[in-house]
Amino acid sequence: MPDDLDADVDNDAEKDQTPTRSAWAGRFGRAVADRWPQLSATIGGGLALWASFPPVGWWFAAFVGFGLLAWVLTLRSTTRAGGFGYGLLFGLAFYVPLLPWISGLVGAVPWLALATAQALFCGLFGVLAVVIRQLPGWPVWFAALWAAQEWLKSTVPFGGFPWGVVGFGQTDGPLLPIARLGGAPLLSFAVALAGFSLTVVALEIVRWWHHGHKPGVPAPAVLLPGVSVAVVLLSTALLWPGVRHSGMGAGDDPSVTVAAVQGNVPRLGLDFNAQRRAVLDNHVKETMRLADDVRAGRAAQPMFVVWPENSSDIDPLANADASAQITAAAEAIDAPILVGGVVKAPGYTPDNPVANNTVIVWNPTDGPGERHDKQIVQPFGEYLPWRGFFRHLSSYADRAGYFIPGNGTGVVHAAGVPIGVTTCWEVIFDRAARESVLNGAQVLTVPTNNATFDEAMSSQQLAFGKLRAVEHNRYVVVAGTTGISAVIAPDGRELARTEWFEPAYLDSQIRLKSDLTPATQWGPIVQAVLVIAGFGAVLWVAGTALFTAMMHNGRFVPKSFRRRAANAGDDEGAT
Repeated sequence: MPDDLDADVDNDAEKDQTPTRSAWAGRFGRAVADRWPQLSATIGGGLALWASFPPVGWWFAAFVGFGLLAWVLTLRSTTRAGGFGYGLLFGLAFYVPLLPWISGLVGAVPWLALATAQALFCGLFGVLAVVIRQLPGWPVWFAALWAAQEWLKSTVPFGGFPWGVVGFGQTDGPLLPIARLGGAPLLSFAVALAGFSLTVVALEIVRWWHHGHKPGVPAPAVLLPGVSVAVVLLSTALLWPGVRHSGMGAGDDPSVTVAAVQGNVPRLGLDFNAQRRAVLDNHVKETMRLADDVRAGRAAQPMFVVWPENSSDIDPLANADASAQITAAAEAIDAPILVGGVVKAPGYTPDNPVANNTVIVWNPTDGPGERHDKQIVQPFGEYLPWRGFFRHLSSYADRAGYFIPGNGTGVVHAAGVPIGVTTCWEVIFDRAARESVLNGAQVLTVPTNNATFDEAMSSQQLAFGKLRAVEHNRYVVVAGTTGISAVIAPDGRELARTEWFEPAYLDSQIRLKSDLTPATQWGPIVQAVLVIAGFGAVLWVAGTALFTAMMHNGRFVPKSFRRRAANAGDDEGAT
């Protein structure tokens, strides 16, 4: 009997919950149906922004993406909560297809978690954009706010994640010269400003056509958006000749020949470290082939050679055999080699195997010389924050590295040439290349290891090198274990490149440059101005609303003033 009673109670509870679920599902379905144009535009906008990045590379799609997002956020029906939701959805549509290469390393859950974390910043942009959309000239404030959220996501948490900064998707587009004025932040601002402004123009024209297309009715007031688009295009037109002039190798800058070696790895994947002897042998072998071609006259003698990050995961400072192999390669090519190695850091113990991810200048006569220890190390890859906590969440936790950041100037010298080094992950951060150039680098190098990722990731990372070349007016040499390696001119053009997952070398003539661009000198100030403008617009609107509310409630108004106002009102009423 008690069992029957319990069964009846469970059935009654289930019956009570069924209408609730049905009602919730019905409300959700109606909400989606009512908002399908906004939802479609938001998802389409995020996908369009993704398509502006490699490997698709449709740079113009970024304008479409921003235009669709602006339309949704400026609708009267879009509340602040809706702004956050649409922004989050836009971010997911952008970041989920942008970052799938992460899943090949650690699985789908971390990939989707990272994409969601990045999308939250887009959600923040959405809610704040709704707050400031009533400001005159809102496209300017929207663009500044977008630049501000890019700064924020590139800063926190764990040092930030600049992957997905809009400017990096414009390296094949006509706005790229703007990077020479203010780097990636100003380029992102310009793209967003153009996209938002074009939205205003389009909406005003449609509104005028439907409601005011009559004799005597003036054209829509799109002066500010039109001027904004014109300024962006005019800036590009003025900057482009100088950028192209530099990229064509004109001027009196000294020319040298440099080489990049891509030795390749036996196979891709997380077991890259288990192949470390084979990887070192591959890079020695490819350098020997370059030396043979130099002696045969098929290649020019390089002044120095760049090997990739992790080209010698066997510590060449501690392992005599690895040291001998590298010395033999340097002697054969008769030039110093920048070797990407992993070396024990001070404080190393078997229980705490801390290491430096380093680039060592290996001279043919006296072996190892100057070195650059990677200063910006990758969280959850090269090191694991809160290792004890994350060990309980993922089996991959113990496979994360124990790398610690180094210090230095970001510059090493080989054959008398000051060479800037931004190792792999570092090239994404504005401060790394800038520090190298300010400390005298006349050429930039990006030694990288993409053996644990895929070709799409490599093509995106190559775009970072292109923007740095334009930003700092330097030739950039990218050397990858598996590709894509390239030599990039100061106008962003690829002078030479390798294919993906093949042994190869590049041997190219470049020019050593020493001038400083506006972006190199003033980049952080430009970014600070954009951040202050973006968040300042939000504070202005919030402060104005608060002040108005308090004035309406009588606060901050002296009692004597309120009495005089009340008496005046009574007198007027009596009159």
